[in-house]
Amino acid sequence: MKLVSFLDGQRLGYGAVKDGGIVDLGARLGADAPTVKDCIANTLGKAGVMVARFAPDFALDHVRLLPPVPTPQKILCIGVNYADHAKEMGRQPPPYPTVFTRFADTLVAHGDSLILPVNSTHFDYEGELAVIIGRPARHVRAADAMAHVAGYACFQDASVRDFQRHTSQFTPGKNFPGTGGFGPFMVTADEVPDPHALSLTTRVDGVLRQEGNTGDMIFRIPEIIAYLSSFTTLHPGDVIATGTPSGVAAGQEPPPWLKAGQNVEVEIGLIGTLRNSVSEEG
Repeated sequence: MKLVSFLDGQRLGYGAVKDGGIVDLGARLGADAPTVKDCIANTLGKAGVMVARFAPDFALDHVRLLPPVPTPQKILCIGVNYADHAKEMGRQPPPYPTVFTRFADTLVAHGDSLILPVNSTHFDYEGELAVIIGRPARHVRAADAMAHVAGYACFQDASVRDFQRHTSQFTPGKNFPGTGGFGPFMVTADEVPDPHALSLTTRVDGVLRQEGNTGDMIFRIPEIIAYLSSFTTLHPGDVIATGTPSGVAAGQEPPPWLKAGQNVEVEIGLIGTLRNSVSEEG
């Protein structure tokens, strides 16, 4: 099942993609699951039955897509989680997951623009697999961690590299508004037999920039969830961006930084393709 969040006029809704349209789960589930977070936490099984039973309520192009979870309580990102990327950035593979946070206002939906900051030209792309949490997780063992996963999505962890490098803390370079592409939908975990066997590519204006496989992660999803849940509680709808393979602009000479007017695609096998243009801040 592919879950989407959307705006239908002024109404915030969510549903499932089917036959080129959307089954409006928010309207059909009503008080049982008024938000997509409620659906993820409590009614995914019931939602699946509805999707199988009902025809789409409207076409995909009838609505404006939002990030699959528009306002996650937490967005936790894992840096240097592919050995080849660590090498191109001049880093050693870390002994523990490198964790930084994003704010919800950094997220942009499929089809919307990544925002090129006015105070930097060092704007970089990073295609990643995102994990969406489905059950609360605290002190979870790696062996049990996958039971807490609701699904997966494409993520564009675009980075403002000069601000990222002001100090050893990544936060400034990862939290400019409108720099985190997320979508177009969340694919439920039952449709992804092995999230560590997925091709991952990033293209800029159709030119291949990154080509990797999620099997090359240094820290795999169960280890990441176990580590994160050792210091914080993960809630339904929380998002974990699991890191990017090599090929980023910062690892090349000269760096092909993103520019206004360009188009960026992140494609992940079984998950889909996230497309964003780049626009100047203004």
